[in-house]
Amino acid sequence: MSLADFLTPVDLSKITPQQEFNSSQFGRKLTVYTHDFPDLESEEFDIAIIGVMEDRHSVNNIGCGDAPNFIREKLYQLHEGDFNLRIADLGNIRRGAAITDTYVALKTVVNELVRMDVLPIILGGGQDLTYAQFMAYEDLEQKVDLVVIDQAFDLDDDFERSQIETTSTSFLSKILLHEPNYLFNFSNLGYQTYFTSQESLRVMDKLLFDVHRLGELSGQIQVSEPVIRNASMLSFDVGAIRSADAMGNANATPNGFYGEEACQMCRYAGYNDKLTSIGFYEYNPAYDVNGQTAMLLAQMIWYFIEGFYNRKSDFPLNPKSQYLIYKTTLRHEDHEVVFVKSKKSDRWWMQVPYPTGGSLNERYHLVPCGYSDYQTAVSGEMPDLWWRTYQKLS
Repeated sequence: MSLADFLTPVDLSKITPQQEFNSSQFGRKLTVYTHDFPDLESEEFDIAIIGVMEDRHSVNNIGCGDAPNFIREKLYQLHEGDFNLRIADLGNIRRGAAITDTYVALKTVVNELVRMDVLPIILGGGQDLTYAQFMAYEDLEQKVDLVVIDQAFDLDDDFERSQIETTSTSFLSKILLHEPNYLFNFSNLGYQTYFTSQESLRVMDKLLFDVHRLGELSGQIQVSEPVIRNASMLSFDVGAIRSADAMGNANATPNGFYGEEACQMCRYAGYNDKLTSIGFYEYNPAYDVNGQTAMLLAQMIWYFIEGFYNRKSDFPLNPKSQYLIYKTTLRHEDHEVVFVKSKKSDRWWMQVPYPTGGSLNERYHLVPCGYSDYQTAVSGEMPDLWWRTYQKLS
């Protein structure tokens, strides 16, 4: 079965009527599926764009299934940066007869692209599609680190019950309860406490997950970088951006990330050597004014692509000569905490030993961290990230 069986061509006449692109704009640089499906086997593509026209389980935001072409219209207008695009736009996954058909189609397409070492950029659709994005990793025999940028956790009120409908406000419950369990870590960036129940916060704490309030990141968005660097897949809800910058969402609220902060986080995601898929969800063109939100999303994707083409490939430790090793001794502990810093990017990692010693070739787990974690260890205290990671490895 070919990927073309799941995707429909892009109708350029509806996206860019009577518009000519110059030689440096994405509209000319992308390989777009209009008639013939791109040959992903023989041509070398780094990234594939796929739209998903599905909104049946987007809570209070019907219309977001129309998002892909509106985002494309703005994206195609942007100019190529200091990089050479090798990107295919594979068109849209249409609504299936049942919503589960759409999930299966997205899961299959993402799975195949990841296997081919082509990174999918998903233009949704409701954020419930994150579940299908996650399911694509089921048979890849790897643990998944999921990062969601959202104003809430999207947990069902009774998330431990057996029958939970997959919606944009409950998909995380489905992921947490999925068997077999291949989720290693979940991180949320930007939750707002008044949209978050205390019970769900207790669940996050009990499961040792990594959650960060909007206020913790506001004005210091660099704090999000180590969290994003640990992601193997990322889901971005446009509702996490404040309504003044992104009104194209029926659930938009006054507070949230600024547009430039959203772009910076996408740039961090692009830099992440480990990230293999990203989805942008919940944009609803029916609520957009002058295409402002669509343009912001296009710019966020542009920054992601720029980050991707500037990856440093410095995931430790090969070769070791490219890294600095720092060892710190804790105040009340016998052992030391070891940090690794890349000479190429100045990024930090922390070594967390496997409780059982691991295999002969793998005695510790490397977790992305910031300079602040190193400062905490130098002061004699154990960084919280070290403890949470150690307990998850147990």
